[in-house]
Amino acid sequence: MKDTFDYSKADSQATAVTPLTPGKFDFDKYAAYEQQLLAGCESFWQSNKGGVLVYRRMRVKDVFAQDACDMEKSLNWQLGALEKSMLFKADIPNFLEPWYGIGTIASAFGFDYIWEPGQAPAVDGKFGSIQQLVENEITPVKDTPIGRHTLDMIHYFLDQTRGLLPMSYCDIQSPLNVASNIVDSNQFYVDFYLDPDNMLKALDRIAGLMIDYTKIQQQLIGSCLAKPGHGFASCRKFDGFGMSDDSMIMLPGDLYNDMVVPSFVKAGSSFGGGVFHSCGNWSGKKEDVIKIEGLKMADGAFSKGTDPDANPTEGFADTFTNTGVVLNARIVGTPDIIAGKVKELWKPGVKLIVVTYCDTPQEQEDVYHKIHEICQE
Repeated sequence: MKDTFDYSKADSQATAVTPLTPGKFDFDKYAAYEQQLLAGCESFWQSNKGGVLVYRRMRVKDVFAQDACDMEKSLNWQLGALEKSMLFKADIPNFLEPWYGIGTIASAFGFDYIWEPGQAPAVDGKFGSIQQLVENEITPVKDTPIGRHTLDMIHYFLDQTRGLLPMSYCDIQSPLNVASNIVDSNQFYVDFYLDPDNMLKALDRIAGLMIDYTKIQQQLIGSCLAKPGHGFASCRKFDGFGMSDDSMIMLPGDLYNDMVVPSFVKAGSSFGGGVFHSCGNWSGKKEDVIKIEGLKMADGAFSKGTDPDANPTEGFADTFTNTGVVLNARIVGTPDIIAGKVKELWKPGVKLIVVTYCDTPQEQEDVYHKIHEICQE
């Protein structure tokens, strides 16, 4: 089958699941399932050598959209996903997330959400320039409506699950993504040249807001915390702080390295090191990404079934070999497509997590064994 993106799907990485109430979820069974996987996760994470783990991600489209803000519905969808995940052979357990969606940190600058029927939330409004952002009053995220709501969701999830299930931080965008979402694009990228001092100040300030709010989440979630968080293969034995840095593909390497990376490093270093994600094709900047100080993991799409502008596999194995940085490779596709991509991404010395989306448990098991056969040290 040809590697193509299916535009008829609302979410190419989503899995259909049946929602479950806490009363119908087998917590002891999932706790035992998670426990049997954690030793392998810890060994992989702590190793200085290369290796591979397989993660069958259970992404539910409904908690990215209209049900994101409904605590009960979000939890029930996610419990259904955790139950279904146990049918698919994998090395890394799935986890709960208290909030999906951009805009958490943007709320500190006074922006509310727009909720269109059946859609994910969108941030309402824009600053005209980076100077306006810097001069605007700031409210701690914990005191904003979405900040309070997310903390309430964490309390609710912990209460309903008796604190037995792994849970990540809420979806957090990088300082760059936050700024680019709330400053008019016609001016934002120009301000890197016209107003670099305020740009650095703004990104640093956003990093500080992220750190403060994430520390509150970290304290609340406690021993249940699965890291690095949203969108990444995560578990209690991993480390780091995941951030979506999609807007980096709009910047030349020198601006990205000199002006954006410092705030990324600042935010990440407070939680064990930064973990990078960008949608689309960031292969041209992989040499910049791998040099980010303290980087723990980098995530990308490596099939057109995952992302219509997916990364080509060429050069990634050489870039990541013997660096200790994990490559989190998302691959939607047939078993043959997955195996072909893994062969191109793998060489001894690479720490690789292959994220699969196989339709059936049997297909997943076949792919699981094939991946481990390919990735021999």
